[in-house]
Amino acid sequence: MNPFDPALLRALARTHGTPLWVYDAATIRARIAELRGFDTIRYAQKANSNTHLLQLMRAEGVVVDAVSLGEIERALAAGYTARGPGAPGIVFTADVIDRPTLARVVAEGIPVNAGSIDMLRQIGTAAPGHPVWLRINPGFGHGHSNKTNTGGEHSKHGIWHADLPDALAVVRQLGLRLVGLHMHIGSGVDYGHLQQVCDAMVTLADRLLGIPIDAISAGGGLSIPYRAGEPRIDTAHYHALWHAARLRIAERLDRPVHLEIEPGRFLVAECGVLLAEVRATKTMGTRHFALVDAGFNELVRPSMYGAHHEISVLGVDGADGPPRPLRPTVVAGPLCESGDVFTQGDGGIVLDRELPQPREGDLLVFHDAGAYGASMSSNYNSRPLAAEVLVDHGVPRLIRRRQTMAELLALERDLG
Repeated sequence: MNPFDPALLRALARTHGTPLWVYDAATIRARIAELRGFDTIRYAQKANSNTHLLQLMRAEGVVVDAVSLGEIERALAAGYTARGPGAPGIVFTADVIDRPTLARVVAEGIPVNAGSIDMLRQIGTAAPGHPVWLRINPGFGHGHSNKTNTGGEHSKHGIWHADLPDALAVVRQLGLRLVGLHMHIGSGVDYGHLQQVCDAMVTLADRLLGIPIDAISAGGGLSIPYRAGEPRIDTAHYHALWHAARLRIAERLDRPVHLEIEPGRFLVAECGVLLAEVRATKTMGTRHFALVDAGFNELVRPSMYGAHHEISVLGVDGADGPPRPLRPTVVAGPLCESGDVFTQGDGGIVLDRELPQPREGDLLVFHDAGAYGASMSSNYNSRPLAAEVLVDHGVPRLIRRRQTMAELLALERDLG
């Protein structure tokens, strides 16, 4: 849950201030190692798109998925390219493609994982022969929250499975090069459900109408144990189910089929913590509050999804201070927003957390915050983005400095 020594976290907070993101490189490498059985590991950089983390991924042989023009530019800045031998360094995945992004993927030769038939037409018209994947919605989904379920009729993602013949017709008509099939149905893992997904992929491959493919993608959604005591995903079993599906497809197509996986959260969630300082405590009726200098503008997952993050207290009195009694505590942030609460459940229900009684000046550590933390941060309440630090082999390195108010205001000044 926490790869960091408390003394190091205290020192980093003193050096860089709070709120502060801190990442551990060794944890990322350990998660990558668990997935080496797949032919290609393609990092879903939306989980955390800091270019220094992308460079770490590239050094480990991990390629990337991009879901916006901005993420394409980040991947290019980190040294990735779509051209060259082996799996393309960048694949663009979306359900809609705007004109600037279309121009960029064509110019860079970036394969596109298309989630709509209109998107296929636009790519084929602009660049006949362009490499594409088909992202298929199999008609069902799964997720740790309704907001992370990316399959079924309530999801905007993917080409509806019954429309596969229409998609293939556009591929043929416009001379697009079909690379493979992609399926991502949400976050969280149920192995019985995963088997259903694998079977659906095999069924879809049977309906390719003679068009050969080179690869299939298992998508992402691999879970991590956000709560103490939750089981870890069995990555060997996960791979075995997809490998069996790949072999069935290869047999039907009478050709080798490459197997990709597209993890985001799994690679980076456990590497990261968010540090915040307790700036006030107070009692409101029967409830005790600890108010910190980080808000949902930094870590939005609890407010958006009712997501759980373990929280620990680094006392202002240091490691030598006496043990503190546990106290049910609501942890909240500084925003002028009632929903700025870190200890809440689905639907915004405010919850207590049993914590060693926090005091002003303590540091609170929000664990497993490396995914969908900094990448979902905002400037709400005109608050600058927090700094980020990467610790590699015990050596901390600033990988994003704290945003300044001058930078925040710059886009509104000197408008001519």
